[in-house]
Amino acid sequence: MGEKVRRVLVLHGPNLNWLGKREPHIYGVTTLAEINELICNKAKALGLEADCFQSNHEGALIDAVQQADGRYECLIINPAAFTHYSFALRDALAAVSLPVIEVHLSNIYSREEFRRHSVIAPVVVGQISGFGSASYLLALEAAAVLLRKEGDKGGGEK
Repeated sequence: MGEKVRRVLVLHGPNLNWLGKREPHIYGVTTLAEINELICNKAKALGLEADCFQSNHEGALIDAVQQADGRYECLIINPAAFTHYSFALRDALAAVSLPVIEVHLSNIYSREEFRRHSVIAPVVVGQISGFGSASYLLALEAAAVLLRKEGDKGGGEK
C-alpha cells in the first residue's frame, strides 16, 4: 500500500488577490495565480498536495482554518494586514491541532512601525518573511520537514 499523501492548506489574506498590480516595488510583479501554481508544483515535488485559498474577509479565513483541522496535515498562512490586529484569526490558528507556518512576501520588520508586530507569530511553528514568492516555497520545505519528523514519531497524536 502506498504512503499517504500529506495535504497542506495555503491561505492568502486580504489584498493578495491584487499581487502583480499592488505596490510591485514591495510585493513584486508575480500574480497570485502564478504563486499558487508555484506552490502546487513545489508541493508535488516534495510529495505533498497543496490547496490554496484567498479571501479579503476575516471570517472566511477563520472558517477555512477551522475546516482545515482534520483535513490537512499543515497550514501555511499569509495573513497580510490581519497579521497586525486579527485576534480572531490568531485564536482560530491557536485552536487547530495542526502545525501552522506564517509567511510574508516582504520583510515586515523592515517596514512601517505598525507592520513590525505580528499577533499571529506567537501561535505558529515559525515565520518566513522577506523572500517574495519564495517565502511560500520555503514554507513548503519547512512543512515537508515538519511532517517528515511527525511521521518519524510513528504517526501518533500530538
